[in-house]
Amino acid sequence: MADYDIIIIGSGAGGGTLAYALAPTGQQILIVERGDYIPREKANWDPTAIFLEQRYQIQEDWYDERQQPFHPEAYYVVGGNTKVYGAALQRMREQDFGELAHYDGVSPAWPFSYGDFEPYYTRAESLYKIHGRRGEDPTEPQMSADFPFPPFPHEPRIQKVADQLQKLGLQPFHATLSLNRDVENPHNRPCIRCDTCDPYPCLADAKADAQVTCVDPALAYDNVSLLKNAYVARLHTDASGQQVTQVEVQTDGETRMLTADRIVVSCGAINSAALLLRSASEAHPNGLANSSDQVGRNLMFHNHTSLVAVSAEPNPTVFQKTLSLHDFYFGGPDQDYPLGQIQLTGKAKWQRLKHQAPEDMDRAMLEYISQHSVDWWVTTEDLPSSDNRVTLTPTGDIQISYQPNNLKAHHDLIAVLEGYLKQIGFYLFWHKYMGLPVVWHQSGTCRMDTDPKTSVLDTHCRTHDVENLYVVDSSFFPAMGAVNPTLTIIANALRVGDLFKASLG
Repeated sequence: MADYDIIIIGSGAGGGTLAYALAPTGQQILIVERGDYIPREKANWDPTAIFLEQRYQIQEDWYDERQQPFHPEAYYVVGGNTKVYGAALQRMREQDFGELAHYDGVSPAWPFSYGDFEPYYTRAESLYKIHGRRGEDPTEPQMSADFPFPPFPHEPRIQKVADQLQKLGLQPFHATLSLNRDVENPHNRPCIRCDTCDPYPCLADAKADAQVTCVDPALAYDNVSLLKNAYVARLHTDASGQQVTQVEVQTDGETRMLTADRIVVSCGAINSAALLLRSASEAHPNGLANSSDQVGRNLMFHNHTSLVAVSAEPNPTVFQKTLSLHDFYFGGPDQDYPLGQIQLTGKAKWQRLKHQAPEDMDRAMLEYISQHSVDWWVTTEDLPSSDNRVTLTPTGDIQISYQPNNLKAHHDLIAVLEGYLKQIGFYLFWHKYMGLPVVWHQSGTCRMDTDPKTSVLDTHCRTHDVENLYVVDSSFFPAMGAVNPTLTIIANALRVGDLFKASLG
């Protein structure tokens, strides 16, 4: 007899949501998490601890294609990277599910349509308490229900920017935010609209992250348990290689072998690929479930740039991340190819600016900039490439080979945004492209499709090669559009949960 019916490895947006979806089934479910809960402490809201000390980030070396080590901005904690995400969650656009031509190539189609996926987006928005206003976004796809909560209003300086951009012909809209503002529920800790949301852990537990929203409620069921501080070293199969028979877990200095009827890998696209590669065997010499040679390939991050725009007018905004622009998502003023998404970030403090500033820039200058800036995040889709991949070093460490693509469109989008901001009084622009250590939007390393020769997963997110092995995180993306992938990960976990429940009869 197996120890469990289902073992879920990872407690982030994919694994945590799947555990929540399956908890009422009565199945014996174990969530295995590499880290622990982030402690609720004053440092949660301390910019020095977050940006300068990198307090909650993982402390391990990954390696680039030149064998140079770097420290990834990733988190091994209950709730995964959602514990520090910006909580601006959007649906992929309807066109993103089809083949779409970009400046640098073609974004491939998904094996099903947006319409097939739409009901799960609606459920995901309800579960993760999305605030927004239907009809504002010029690229908004068809929706079967309104957002469950009204949008967060702009503070005066941001409202002025929105009004000015609208007069120039743009269509700014309220960001769709995954935060708890249910002030009438005495059992909730509602969001207080603080200045330490993006990318801080929430001291008030008001961010709708995977731990608060899904893992903790799932653990209220007697049939769901959590094993923390547990590293899954590898997966073992039977002699045929068609069934995972043991999960090798290292915890408390000991190695344990756990068994389950179904194994779900939800470690994040990079670590999920690494686990499958570590699990190579005689039956799977190139890595578990890797007969297609696609495990680890097609890694995508998005092209991200932080753009700090400075004007003479001070910006005393506290809660800034309330405005987005999709006017150039599918094309620009002079571009017939997609450019991407523009949104505000959390209000920059001098410590955050120092994290990306030249070393000789003093604190006084950084403070002036932070007091007069409006801070933007610019995102353009990167395209899947088999050469952008996760592998392992000879010592078993994670190695990432990644060359950015579609950068012309990204630079065009930055130039377009700066052009509009100049017209409304911004005179100084400071932008920084987010390179390899920023792995927040990792996806694509176990791509989903119907052909086992060119993909790792089928449309149920089950591996083609191993009957009881699933990957339910951002690994499954064939392409990712230019929006935050988290809502799509959540929606897909709910979809896979329904498939699991249907198989139980």
